[in-house]
Amino acid sequence: MKFTLFALSTALLGANAFQPSTFGVRPVMQLQSTATETKAFPKLPASVKPGVVTGKALEDLLNHAKDKGFAMPGVNIVGSNSINACMEAAKVYGGPIMVTFSKGGGAYIAGKAADNTDDAASIAGCIAGAKHVREVAKLYGVPVILHTDHCQKAWLPWIDGLLEASEEYYKLHGEPLFSSHMLDLSEEPLEENIAICKEYMEKFAKVDILLEFELGVTGGEEDGVDNSDVDSSRLYTQPEEVMYAYEQLSQVPNAMFTCAASFGNVHGVYAPGNVDLQPVILHNTQKYMQEKLGGEAKPMKFVFHGGSGSSVDDIQYAIEAGVIKMNIDTDTQWAYWDGIRKYEAEHHDYLQGQIGNPDGAEIPNKKYYDPRMALRSGEEAMRDRLIQSAKDLKCTDVL
Repeated sequence: MKFTLFALSTALLGANAFQPSTFGVRPVMQLQSTATETKAFPKLPASVKPGVVTGKALEDLLNHAKDKGFAMPGVNIVGSNSINACMEAAKVYGGPIMVTFSKGGGAYIAGKAADNTDDAASIAGCIAGAKHVREVAKLYGVPVILHTDHCQKAWLPWIDGLLEASEEYYKLHGEPLFSSHMLDLSEEPLEENIAICKEYMEKFAKVDILLEFELGVTGGEEDGVDNSDVDSSRLYTQPEEVMYAYEQLSQVPNAMFTCAASFGNVHGVYAPGNVDLQPVILHNTQKYMQEKLGGEAKPMKFVFHGGSGSSVDDIQYAIEAGVIKMNIDTDTQWAYWDGIRKYEAEHHDYLQGQIGNPDGAEIPNKKYYDPRMALRSGEEAMRDRLIQSAKDLKCTDVL
């Protein structure tokens, strides 16, 4: 009977319908359908699907952004409200989004009263936030990158804890919990910076995590990292430094990395004209590397930290040099607060007590002081600011 079924299948499907494999006989048609991926987004590589993007799909997405000339917003978040605002914005503007956790943001998500001995709260909060993203990201129908921000040398135990979580997640699901991590060792000598990055790159590569490393220093202050008084010469990375890092990290099998090179960018709030941004440094670096390596015109994928106070022209000129992501925090923080502030101003007279408002002394105000009302206003304002950022980054309608 088995022979008859096999013979019938062969007659109907052809002599090559079945081939031996490690696991026994497998239909060729199944092999072919597995090899041919269905595109979820007409304008993106077939490997990129809705939800959290990791590994090869992440690398495909970033290479595509570099080739097509757009960058995605990388947004610092502090809870589910700001996470959801990010994904809602991406759904509206029609492009990918990078949701970024900081060490302080993770501690806040865990709760200000949580024990943060040995970074326990920072680690737990980031893991909880990442799991929230993974539960809801597909509902927004956009690619989402789970990233962590600045980790200086003293904070490496925080990343160790997150890496352990990704390793456990990888065992269960075949992909890491987080898409990528940033190591900011720019305060250390170049050789030490890259040596430590290389050690972590070897660990990351085993579970398909991308490394973002920093060369030079991003000025200003953000979330516990204060470079306000740094020597201005350190705000500008040299091409030779980028080339050295590229060569060292490329020695790691399966390595994926991006470079946060400094070209005058700063964290914080600055009036237009007060930031001496020099994106030409990135162009010169790409040219230098191409001459050394041969091959593609823009061998390095750059990321842009500290975009506050930068002109749209400078931002887009940096994108032309291979910037595929720009960090956004200061402006979205203000937008979120501004949304809440406007809500309070509009409904002020209905927010002064549980009962009693201009419509009557005994009318309840619950629908106005429900926390979801004010928080939703913050989400909407943050969403709208990110939509504007996506336009500046040429990241709209790219799916």
